[in-house]
Amino acid sequence: MPEEKFMQKAIEAAVQSAHNGDYGHGAVIVLNGEIIATGYETLKSANDPVNGHAEIDAIRKACQLLKQPYLEETIMYCTAEPCPMCMSAIIWAKMPVVVHAITRDDMIAEMERLKSESGGKFSWRQIAIPASEIIEKGEPKVELISGFMREEGLKLFELTGK
Repeated sequence: MPEEKFMQKAIEAAVQSAHNGDYGHGAVIVLNGEIIATGYETLKSANDPVNGHAEIDAIRKACQLLKQPYLEETIMYCTAEPCPMCMSAIIWAKMPVVVHAITRDDMIAEMERLKSESGGKFSWRQIAIPASEIIEKGEPKVELISGFMREEGLKLFELTGK
């Protein structure tokens, strides 16, 4: 069901986010086979830890475009497994499907590597709840497709701090 062309657009958004000085995360929302919203990470550049997540950016844009609060017929493609906040927003927007490249475990491994290389100076804020657990406790249920184009997603780590 997932299509590479849509994940590639999410990866392009992640690259743009990194070039703008933010983390390399991106998201797109697809409706009827067309991208209706692209989300960029703006956490650092906008000093906004909430709206600065790529998934939140994409959801807000899609809802504004469609002039409605729900995205029932859409698919979210994102470069990383959604954090608890983003996964909750996806559920509240009634999105039925999320496709992501890298997993939470991939991100934890990378953050541990960076922390080790920086002598412990690198810090990462997290809530240790995987997206699947949020889905399990939420309603409506969301289909989560993990690790789609993971190898391409892992390459985004090379952009961290650049």
